[in-house]
Amino acid sequence: MTTIQTRLQAVHQRIDAATQASGRPSNAVTLLAVSKTFGIDAVQAAYAAGQTAFGENYIQEAVQKITALHHLPLQWHCIGPIQSNKTRLVAEHFDWVHTVDRLKIAERLSAQRPADKPPLQVCLQVNVDGGATKSGVAPADVMALAKAVALLPGLHLRGLMCIPEPAVDFVAACAVFSRARGLFDELNAEGLALDTLSMGMSADLEAAIASGSTMVRVGSAIFGGRHYPA
Repeated sequence: MTTIQTRLQAVHQRIDAATQASGRPSNAVTLLAVSKTFGIDAVQAAYAAGQTAFGENYIQEAVQKITALHHLPLQWHCIGPIQSNKTRLVAEHFDWVHTVDRLKIAERLSAQRPADKPPLQVCLQVNVDGGATKSGVAPADVMALAKAVALLPGLHLRGLMCIPEPAVDFVAACAVFSRARGLFDELNAEGLALDTLSMGMSADLEAAIASGSTMVRVGSAIFGGRHYPA
């Protein structure tokens, strides 16, 4: 087996164990493989091992991969910040976006989504722990943004995403993730019919799953350590 295949199996085992421990159905959590900074070969290796959903942070890098691998039945998720001048690339190439935190960005994505593609699947990024430098809509503003985004014709609002600061332990991580779960439940109580709670990464996916995550975003545990340009 390839290294990526072996690591993928190990991640799935972690997900299965955490899902079982939390008393949730075996198919309650899906895996998004975060392939940012890794090349096409790494994506192909993960696909050969059964992975079809990939997350990318850097839009232009992602578009190159999406274009090169268009012949494969892959699902591409934008999980990085989106500037106004990049919304067209996102709308034209991605299947999902996890990082909508402003109505302006949502409106541009909706308007620029090609008519021959299905609606862009969208999660709102929430700044659940109040980090001053973190992206994400404030929890108090989530309801208004969600209701506005849900009305946009080129988008399908699926749920929430969060990237909290690393927690000191499992209990602390669960406490933060549970805030996002609470907001998710509030939105559903208002009739928004959301089904996706995107939270948890390589280091904290167990706490996220215990708190209700339906999608974990895992990169280094699958592809290895990253080397960023200086």
